Amino acid sequence: MNVYEEIAAFYQSYRGGKRTIGKSCEGRELFAFHTGSEDGPQILSQYAIHAREWITALIALHHIGRDVKKGGAWILPLINPDGAVLCEEGASSLSPARREKLLALNGGEDFRHFKANAEAVDLNVNFDARWGTGKSNIRRPSYANYIGSAPFSEPETRALRDFTLKIRPAATLSWHTKGEEIYYEFHQSPAAKLRDKRLAAVLAKSTGYPLVTVRNSAGGYKDWCIEKLKIPAFTIEAGSDALPHPLGRETLPALLSRTGEALYDLSGAL
Repeated sequence: MNVYEEIAAFYQSYRGGKRTIGKSCEGRELFAFHTGSEDGPQILSQYAIHAREWITALIALHHIGRDVKKGGAWILPLINPDGAVLCEEGASSLSPARREKLLALNGGEDFRHFKANAEAVDLNVNFDARWGTGKSNIRRPSYANYIGSAPFSEPETRALRDFTLKIRPAATLSWHTKGEEIYYEFHQSPAAKLRDKRLAAVLAKSTGYPLVTVRNSAGGYKDWCIEKLKIPAFTIEAGSDALPHPLGRETLPALLSRTGEALYDLSGAL
């Protein structure tokens, strides 16, 4: 069972609030699960927007089961299902037209380090937040860092944008691997930065990960939430940099030992 099938099976059995928010390039569902109360502040927590970071989708399942301390949370375990399955199973997971395109682009069958979606767009540089100005951004299809033809050119980023605008969360979390650090800044005002740093400190205490300032990055979901929605937004890089991509299922217990309480603790601080 690949990670998409695992999330889909969990969706079928889940008895709490749930919905699909759209579909991927290859027609796979994008699942959303609600936990906690519909009253009070809501968190939106999204995972596995990068293909090779699919292990974070399994962190999401733990967060759904853990619930939150206050308010509620919408948990979106797998924003890039096509890329995640491609990383796990290879080009046979794609429709024929995309299979040939990505095999040629990738230069072979090994997609373990692929970050992008089925159109070779890096979804986490496809948001309208100083789009295309990041130091590592590129303007051609690639396994990583391609910004797409325009902000929100991809169905996955449009679905995440539209759902975020619909629920208007009090804060968002984005889960990545690896590096064991937390980002919380993106050109916000001094007052907003103080607010966000206070909440980021809660996440740092919960995980043991330090707060880090990232320069010359743009176009991410966190960036868009901070700049356009004016809300606190955080990226958590789970897992040691000493581990190779992609982190496998055997790393999950160690990841959960550091990240398992983060959503619960953040909800209590809002």
